[in-house]
Amino acid sequence: MKVVDLTQVMAGPFCTMLLADFGADVIKVEPPGGGDQTRHSWGRSGKGDDGPAFFALNRNKRSIVLDLRSDEGLADFRRLVVEADVVVENFRPGVTERLGIDYESVKKLNPAIIYASISGFGHSGPYSDRPGYDLIAQGMSGVMGVTGHPDAPPAKAGVPVGDMGSGLYCAYGILAAYVHKLRTGEGQRLETSLFEAALSLTAWEATEYWSSGHVPARTGSSHRMSAPYQAFRTKDGWMTIGANNQRLWGFLCAAIGAPELEHDERFATNPLRMANKKLLADTIEGLLAAHGTDYWVERLLAGGVPCGPILAYDEVLADPHTRHREMVLSIPHPVEGEVRTLGFPVKLAGTPAAVRRHPPLLGEHQEEVLGVKTP
Repeated sequence: MKVVDLTQVMAGPFCTMLLADFGADVIKVEPPGGGDQTRHSWGRSGKGDDGPAFFALNRNKRSIVLDLRSDEGLADFRRLVVEADVVVENFRPGVTERLGIDYESVKKLNPAIIYASISGFGHSGPYSDRPGYDLIAQGMSGVMGVTGHPDAPPAKAGVPVGDMGSGLYCAYGILAAYVHKLRTGEGQRLETSLFEAALSLTAWEATEYWSSGHVPARTGSSHRMSAPYQAFRTKDGWMTIGANNQRLWGFLCAAIGAPELEHDERFATNPLRMANKKLLADTIEGLLAAHGTDYWVERLLAGGVPCGPILAYDEVLADPHTRHREMVLSIPHPVEGEVRTLGFPVKLAGTPAAVRRHPPLLGEHQEEVLGVKTP
């Protein structure tokens, strides 16, 4: 698969990196004057000009620089798309038409092209012309309405679910379109948006509203339908416990040394535990205060209770399981020496993802792709 990547920042580059990780030839087309905006994000903590945000989402790609507002740049782009399978763009709706690089224009050059667009709110509808930011998408999709504690202001999810979700959805849409193309020779246009991606991830909350008529509220770390299933404080930190059915509730009571709680009239059934959720949490935390997180994780796991520590990123990235699953990669880089990036979350036995290229320098492959040096 040959992909012409016109995207910048997060959603689009994440999409094209997912394709590149499994072998797609992704040609990242960057604007003159500095390239992808993330090359200059978070400061320049290394030896070169590129920032770490760029490294996170651009491995396995080739980089060229094109001024798509110039006749020369447009001509080079047209040469690329004639031989491409996929074009991915995340311009604001209307920009590609003004530049002459929209789907209809590209389709005339390559009728079999798969043309994928990521935007804030989609290319149609009342909000289609609004700028696309993850924060805005989270707020308008309902995500912020159910994130955080009941007595606190709305909070965004700790990770950019709109950006990353739309990139992931776009990648699987491209793969579905590619299968169709391999079978029929037909290309097509597809699009997704930060808003739709974030909204689709609230399937549980939307269903709760439809089935109950009640607007889902913020519940902190606790579950909407089962208890105890949340974060709890221990003597020296925090842990999560997922005793979300009657059997596990009994296991938990035994593991924390309070077997009498299993049949306590306030907590004996899940409806009772949900009705007394705060009292339940306070009671459990009172018992957990006797020991630290490591002690309780070991004890609860031995007792058959799903649980785990709440880790900060320095702990997560150094964790032996993270390392065993190869979720931290070190990539040789011609300027930095090496850059670290997260690994591949999907393991294919026959055709695994692999690092073939370092995150490219700006215009590094200009001559290789176009036969001319970087302007």
